[in-house]
Amino acid sequence: MKLSRKNGLRASAIGALVVSGALVLSACGSDNNSEPTKGGGEKTSAAASNIKCDGAKGQLLAAGSSAQKNAMDLWVKNFQAACDGVEVNYQAIGSGGGITKFNQGQVAFAGSDSALKDEEVAESKKICKGGTGVNLPMVGGPIAIGYKLEGVDNLVLDAPTLAKIFDNKITKWNDPAIAKLNPGAKLPDSTIQAFHRSDESGTTQNLGKYLSTAAPADWKHDPKTKSWPAQGGQAANGSSGVATAVKDAEGSIGYFELSYATANKISTVSINTGASAPVAATTENASKAIAAAKVKGTGSDVALSLDYATKAEGAYPLVLVTYEIACDKGNKAETLPTLKAFLNYAISEEGQKVLTDADYAPMPAEIAAKVRAIVPTLS
Repeated sequence: MKLSRKNGLRASAIGALVVSGALVLSACGSDNNSEPTKGGGEKTSAAASNIKCDGAKGQLLAAGSSAQKNAMDLWVKNFQAACDGVEVNYQAIGSGGGITKFNQGQVAFAGSDSALKDEEVAESKKICKGGTGVNLPMVGGPIAIGYKLEGVDNLVLDAPTLAKIFDNKITKWNDPAIAKLNPGAKLPDSTIQAFHRSDESGTTQNLGKYLSTAAPADWKHDPKTKSWPAQGGQAANGSSGVATAVKDAEGSIGYFELSYATANKISTVSINTGASAPVAATTENASKAIAAAKVKGTGSDVALSLDYATKAEGAYPLVLVTYEIACDKGNKAETLPTLKAFLNYAISEEGQKVLTDADYAPMPAEIAAKVRAIVPTLS
């Protein structure tokens, strides 16, 4: 992301997030720029832009990943401003909780930072009558390693060192492994306070996949688990909880999406990947890694395989992709028009462009094109 572009947009984006902080957002009929609704529920205002409502109405319930909450808040705000009488309620309860609610038929779609497991796909068939749950990638971005350490502004770590920190094997900030990666830095002889998620989280799972791939000798835990697998450390709920904990505690370190680091003004780690220079956690650098992802799903499923061990120049390896999980067939008739209209907007060029304003990475063009072709076929 170009900083010069973001400076002007950041205030409006963060302002939007504050205004839309409540998960249930009112239908924004009070937008001063709005014109009367035309036939079909679409407005012809600057606020509505090119969003197509296509019969959307009533309430749409969704739940899951807290990683995408800030992106979802922007999407919901814009979509509700365009479509009268629509309320999108997204509960950021974590990927595991979202999948559970989806497979219990409580929500129209779930957000998850990891693709459905085989057993979750099998379970979804009970809800998706005649169909199955499919993974539709819509949000990407870096998992930032945030820290608070007075006097240290440009901390560099690598995968083995991160693995040892989060596994409680490195406990002091002036440990030789950290000092070697940060020559000249004034590292204190103080205890590292490592924070992790207390809830089941796709962010935790992606961190585990990265550590087990890039530092297999130092991270022996199951990379597929969404629950925190290591001993020690301190727990906090959701990405927002971990970010708040790191912001408030000197000598702390934790992991969360870049938007949380930006909003809380938290310093982030650059990762030594083996490339010619350490790689910072930016949306541009994350996009370079995500662009190399391969589609492993088939049919209407667009599950991706990420290369967590990349050493490509400028590619930030610790990334996640959030999927919106919906039924390919068997969606509830009363919510299907709103589901399709909302997801169509989210994956549209316009919907993807707003992601950069909140420190997320849009889907690469080829992947976005696949998802754009699938959403209209949901039934």
